[in-house]
Formats: sequence, C-alpha cells, structure tokens
Amino acid sequence: MNKVILYCRPGFEKECAAEITEKATAHEVFGFARVKENCGYVMYECYQHEDADRLIKTLPFDTLVFARQWFVCGELLRDLPPEDRITPIVGMLTGAIERAGELRVEVPDTNESKELLKFCRKFTVPLRAALKENGILLPYEKASRPVVHVLFIAPGHCYVGYSYSNNHSPFYMGIPRLKFPSDAPSRSTLKLEEAFHVFIPADEWDERLASGMYAVDLGACPGGWTYQLVKRSMMVHAVDNGTMAQSLMDTGQVTHHAVDGFRFEPPRNNITWLVCDMVEKPARVANLMADWLVKGWCREVIFNLKLPMKKRYEEVTQNLALLSERLSENGINFEIRARQLYHDREEVTVHARRIWGAVPGRRDER
Repeated sequence: MNKVILYCRPGFEKECAAEITEKATAHEVFGFARVKENCGYVMYECYQHEDADRLIKTLPFDTLVFARQWFVCGELLRDLPPEDRITPIVGMLTGAIERAGELRVEVPDTNESKELLKFCRKFTVPLRAALKENGILLPYEKASRPVVHVLFIAPGHCYVGYSYSNNHSPFYMGIPRLKFPSDAPSRSTLKLEEAFHVFIPADEWDERLASGMYAVDLGACPGGWTYQLVKRSMMVHAVDNGTMAQSLMDTGQVTHHAVDGFRFEPPRNNITWLVCDMVEKPARVANLMADWLVKGWCREVIFNLKLPMKKRYEEVTQNLALLSERLSENGINFEIRARQLYHDREEVTVHARRIWGAVPGRRDER
C-alpha cells in the first residue's frame, strides 16, 4: 500500500493536495497528489512503497489544515460483485494490518456519496465479522489499535486501508456529530462547538473550559459563539455594534459592548478566552489576535480566517506564519493549530494559546 487518502471539504481538493505535497516533501516522503474537483478527497501516491505508512506515522495529523481524515490504502477495488463484496476487501487487508481495534466504512462528504451511507451501515456488520474471523480485527474494539477504513466512492468501488489511532481524527468521516441547539441564536454556534471538540482534548475541558471563566467575543452579534461560552457558565464580554439575542442578555452572564472589535480593550486582566468570527481581511484578524496574546490580554484564542477565492492555501500559511512570528519575536511560548472544520465554509478556524513556562533558549515573563 503506497497511497494515502485524505478526506476534505468538497471544493478544497487543490488546497488539500498542495498542503500534503508540501508537508510530505518536508518529511522526505516524495510522491504526487491526484486531484478530482468536488469529490471530497485527495490521493497522495508515494514513490516508495513503504513511505505511505511512514508518512502517517511521522507527519502529525494535527498539523494538517485542510484534511479531515487520512489513511494508507492500496489500489481502488472496482466492481465488487454484489454476491461477495467482502472477500476482495479481506484480501486487500491481509498482510497489511492485523489485530486492528475498529472498523469504519465511510464515504466522501458529497451529496452523491451520502446516498451510500445506508448501505455502509448495513455492510459494516458482516464485514466486521469477516475481519474478526481472519484476524484483521480484534474480537472487541480497542481504541489504542489501528483503525481499518473502507471508503466507498461509488457503488461497488472502494479504497481499503488503515490509520493509526494516535495520529488521525477520532471522528467517523473526520466529522464530529453535533446537534444544533434549538435555543441558539444562529447556526454559527456549531463552528465554535466543533472547534472545542477538535482543538481541546476532552480530558482538559474541565480545566480549560471551566465554569466562571471570563471570555471576550469579538464580532459577537447575534450571539452564536457567545452562546457556547454562556452554556459553559462563563462570563462574556460580547463586542459588536449589532444587537445581541435577548435570551443571552437575560442570563446575566453577558455584557454587551457596542464598539468596534478592533478598538476594544478588555476591562479586566483575567480574560481566559478570546473568540472572534468577524468578516475581515485575514491578515488584519491574525494581527489582532497576535496583539491580544502578546499583550497578555487572554490565554487562548479561537478565530476564523475568511479565505479569498484564489490562493487559499497560500493565504492560510501566510497568516499562520504571521501569527507565529509575532509571538516568537516577543519571546512567547505558544502553540497554534488550524483546521477547516466541517461547519466552516470559505474559512479556516485557528486556535492559539500562550503557555506559561520555560522554553529552551527563551523566556516568557509576561
């Protein structure tokens, strides 16, 4: 198996391909990307047979912006016979992986492929039994073991392979399954909820998303992102010239500031979270987020970069580099992650946080 399949948002295949090509090359894994527009996935084919496995072991999945999921695979299985689709799949996996801990039968995130989901759910049961019988799957699910992926791109046509549980997305199809809260002011609330799931480990929620924290929401109206903070019992300064949902104001947890988010300064010095979903030029937003972190006005930020129609990958990398350089030149210890979330459209969500503590060759005394 010398190929890596990467799931992405339909329409962003070129960005996903550019990213994996650049980062694979940086890890001395050479190959080329195959791209089909609006198909919801990209294939990166390695020149060396063993390099696909090495790539998904050594390149941190969390560093990828446009990929939702990835796995190593072989050639496309075509025209699987309806009377026995299982045998070719078992044959493809035999010798490639054994004692895996989970099976995921998936489809790309396209309207056409979603029609296959009902079949995938039914097919999973007999396939799982066959994989267990052949020693490819353990008799029970085990989160620490590799995951078997079967990606159906059309009826009877699928890619088969595996990913490593310590370096992939834990979500089916790479998508957290979230339900829109009926009392939320806007559907944008799902962006911030998904960001929490993607960027904040579940075992750190009690500490980093704690009740009683203070937060600022720039560009808050009508309150979709503020809703997520209020739901976690935070006290929120909502900054926007527009009108906030009355239901949020009635909680007593929200202070509305009808001012420009680029001019606002926090009224207190114990702000933990800054969130921002303003429609502005990406560089201007990235610089604003850097200002808040450099000045120590907050500890963590989540914000969206609205992307142009062209050179979207270049725009993202330039602004992530800008943020990184601003923090580095001010001697700040930090971490940055970015991802095009399922609930994003023409945008990418970024998480950055200051880490107070010693860093070799650098001090953060702020």
